[in-house]
Amino acid sequence: MGPVRVVIARCSVDYHGALEAHLPLATRLLMVKADGSVLVHSDGGSYKPLNWMAPPCAMATTEPDEVEAEQGVQQVWQVSHAKRDDTLRVKIHEVLSDTSHDLGIDPGLVKDGVEAQLQALLAEHIGTLGDGYTLLRREYPTAIGPVDILCRDAGGATVAVEIKRRGDIDGVEQLTRYLELLNRDPHLAPVEGVFAAQLIKPQARVLAGDRGIRCVTLDYEALRGLDDAEARLF
Repeated sequence: MGPVRVVIARCSVDYHGALEAHLPLATRLLMVKADGSVLVHSDGGSYKPLNWMAPPCAMATTEPDEVEAEQGVQQVWQVSHAKRDDTLRVKIHEVLSDTSHDLGIDPGLVKDGVEAQLQALLAEHIGTLGDGYTLLRREYPTAIGPVDILCRDAGGATVAVEIKRRGDIDGVEQLTRYLELLNRDPHLAPVEGVFAAQLIKPQARVLAGDRGIRCVTLDYEALRGLDDAEARLF
């Protein structure tokens, strides 16, 4: 794992692949992370990048062609996905800042005891979400963190589950980010979302509904009871 590179530059960006997107010339924050992902941020939009390329991908820095050079482009970042034809082309006109930092190994988000147990119990009894559900994996890794549970419903559709003790808007936003990333993978898409918690706040339910995410209220004691009952011989 290498260092994280943080660049502030005047640039334009073009994404080619399943979606076509263009960002006109403006000053933006560019991040090249140690895992190979490349993210393009503006000053607005909070944590969400305007565009990005998730690993596995490779980035090459090239000279601009004649037309680009005449337009004032100094260098070009060409980011290509290893498994798809998706490309992210960043045309840099001026670099205002370019720094690299070694962040070391991150311990990751540590869930509290109840959330960790809820995840384990729900994975063991995935049918709680509905008849025909099957578990694919707990802690499914992504470029922005692990998805609590990845499973399939009775129809074979992929479902990402985010588990909280108390479900609020931040949890829905977190699941939304996972879904946006997972739906870029043709082997998983389309991916649906389930927001599961012991208590889900009304605002979180409204936001989840607006984004097509299903809310499920988890009964911790009932899940523990299922586990204890199955552990008994008679």
